[in-house]
Amino acid sequence: MDESTDEYATRFTTPPLDSLRRLGEETEATQDVPQMSVGALEGAFLRFLVAMKQPRLVLEIGVFTGWSSIEMARALPPGGRIIACDVNEETTAIARRYAAETGVADRIDYRVGNAFETIQALEEIFDLVFIDAWKPDYVDYYEAVLPKLAPGGIILADNTLSALAGNEGIATFNEHVLADERVECVLVPIRDGVTLIRRRP
Repeated sequence: MDESTDEYATRFTTPPLDSLRRLGEETEATQDVPQMSVGALEGAFLRFLVAMKQPRLVLEIGVFTGWSSIEMARALPPGGRIIACDVNEETTAIARRYAAETGVADRIDYRVGNAFETIQALEEIFDLVFIDAWKPDYVDYYEAVLPKLAPGGIILADNTLSALAGNEGIATFNEHVLADERVECVLVPIRDGVTLIRRRP
């Protein structure tokens, strides 16, 4: 979608919390690629999905400065939690700080390190998985988490419209998921695209 469409959609979406607005400002001021943050529109979309799905356990691959995990954590049911994986200690520290300020730090278990190693060591079964990490690894992340997805669970993959801009890793991922008879999927054109993936009954 073009910028004017994104701006219009954001204008008619419930505004973010003040803490998230300031997180966005700090991300813009301190990070080389601040657009990696999901921002207000997609953050609200993720919060709505979690509020509807009511997952007990969420896995996030790719935290950056934390907007997505904070928004999802806000909508978790009582006792719900997120395991949030990222390789960058500096940006994860920002995420921890704003999660505490927003009052959801107790719902997010941040894991800093190689996400594949973290996933391999996890014995939990997840109701929802959000993938927003290194794009060439999307297929490998998908294959790693699919066996750990609960019946009726959902995988959300971010930035899936970037294939239109020549992102070969995402193009390969999109083709891979579409051809996978184990799942059904829908690519939602919000911001840079979010694909919702559900294992077939």
